[in-house]
Amino acid sequence: MFDKDNDCFKLSVRDLNFGSLCSKPHADRVSSIAWAKNGQALLYVVTNDKQRPFRLYCSMLGTDAEDVLLMDESQENVHLSIRHTKDYQFLTVNAFSIQSSKVFLINAAEPLSDMTLVWESEANVHCIIEHHQGYLYLFTDASIQGKPVDHHYLLYSPVDSSCSPRNWENVFVNDQQLIIEDVDYCNSHMLLVTREGRKYGLCSIPLPLANGKVGAPLKEFNPQPLPLPDHVSQILPGPNSDFYSSTMRCTITSPVMPDAVVDYDLKSGKWIIVQQQNLLYERTRVLYGSASSISSSQKSSISKNLSGNEDDDITWNDLSDYYACEEYEVSSYDGVSIPLTILYSRNKKKNGENPGLLHGHGAYGEILDKRWRNELKSLLDRGWVIAYADVRGGGGAGKKWHHDGRGTKKLNSVKDYISCAKFLIEREVVEETKLAGWGYSAGGLLVASAINFCPDLFRAAVLKVPFLDPTHTLLLPIIPLTPNDYEEFGYPGDIEDFRAIRECSPYDNIQKDALYPAVLVTSSFNTRFGVWEAAKWVARVREYSIYDPMHPVLLNLTTDIVEENRYLQSKEAAMETAFLIKIMDS
Repeated sequence: MFDKDNDCFKLSVRDLNFGSLCSKPHADRVSSIAWAKNGQALLYVVTNDKQRPFRLYCSMLGTDAEDVLLMDESQENVHLSIRHTKDYQFLTVNAFSIQSSKVFLINAAEPLSDMTLVWESEANVHCIIEHHQGYLYLFTDASIQGKPVDHHYLLYSPVDSSCSPRNWENVFVNDQQLIIEDVDYCNSHMLLVTREGRKYGLCSIPLPLANGKVGAPLKEFNPQPLPLPDHVSQILPGPNSDFYSSTMRCTITSPVMPDAVVDYDLKSGKWIIVQQQNLLYERTRVLYGSASSISSSQKSSISKNLSGNEDDDITWNDLSDYYACEEYEVSSYDGVSIPLTILYSRNKKKNGENPGLLHGHGAYGEILDKRWRNELKSLLDRGWVIAYADVRGGGGAGKKWHHDGRGTKKLNSVKDYISCAKFLIEREVVEETKLAGWGYSAGGLLVASAINFCPDLFRAAVLKVPFLDPTHTLLLPIIPLTPNDYEEFGYPGDIEDFRAIRECSPYDNIQKDALYPAVLVTSSFNTRFGVWEAAKWVARVREYSIYDPMHPVLLNLTTDIVEENRYLQSKEAAMETAFLIKIMDS
């Protein structure tokens, strides 16, 4: 359970037969857990006072024996985590540091036995190991023969391999055009999330793999494609905890469709939408009409053909009748093409007259959240254009895309965002004086930095729990930071990194005697970035910029964690929407 006061998780085990807590284990500051020995043992990792996961324990339930310390990492830059394979046959211990990435294997039937090193590579790589019928499958983006790669790939190796170091072989030939974004497993199939350019796909391959095909191109495995709607922005595999079930659950997101939770039966090829909000009521159709060239009956026919089941009548509850989704490639300052997604109401679009809201994030290699959000419907129905700039530093386009927008190259993210903003105005997608920016957390740094460079480009901005003072936060951290934070923004002890941090720091680059846009900054006393960052930035903008009552700089602080309270989320979303409408109408 989560301890809000100490910002950590506490571990206890409840006996469901009697409803009471077991005498052990009891631990504070737990970061990850995994079951072993058919539920008789529980392994867990605890953090130190700097929130670094550094110790691994094993607790044997139903005994009086003390918890056994299996690993103790004294090096300050090593972080531990533990997980079990989906068939519960093995446990994997990941040890990540700024020098290397290691994965150890533990037999779940004998958790106190020695752990075996099965994989070691350079630092800052993604390593996930699964087990299926005597083979280990490794999904990683580590370098190949010392050469960095821009995407993930899949390797396999027999569990009982005696080679040292262990020999791993490619399951598929690396294909730069068809990228594997994610992998999930059940006893009978492998589920692959793929990407060709900006288009996502979902397919399945029977297991075990035919030995004669291993190492061949993916298409030679005859992958079974699974149906998806148009304009998919992300595919998120669910927990899928039942390893022996052929039904796999995924969440499909799209800018023009509420999130759909879908069950795919990989054996039969049938699929069903388990949960999806339906906004297509008759009242909706009467109010907004139907502007799409494709009818509901046609959509039903398309869905049937995709599912391969003529008897099924499954349709995606998408809103493409009412809202259009368009994708563009915007040339940045250095000629790199930046993906830009635009969403607008079909009945309200007018060239050069619509207000616009440009979203951006561009940090930690995270994919920009472009899913449908009900709170944006109010803006869309008032003629707003909602745009999403997939700037460098974010995810969805490989490791190089992320690295080109972090550290000393962080400024690329800001310039990409500015290029997308100018594109919207120059192409008359939005009115020149009615463009607003929106950024959350590290996205707040992106938008605030863009405002510093071009304060006259934006009419308004919303910054949610923003990271606004990276110079002081990274140099003298009051809140514990992780290696990922320093890898993302740089090490202030390095002079080149320090200069790059200062160059894109919103707090250190506020222009004097400039007219800034209207800004709403929201933050919380429980946020990961200190609330003082927002307060300092707002105070300095008010001091340095030209005062104009039509361009207010507002600060809204809460003592609660908004992300954990749906009422507060709705209240804050309503405040942001009211702020944007008020500013644009003034």
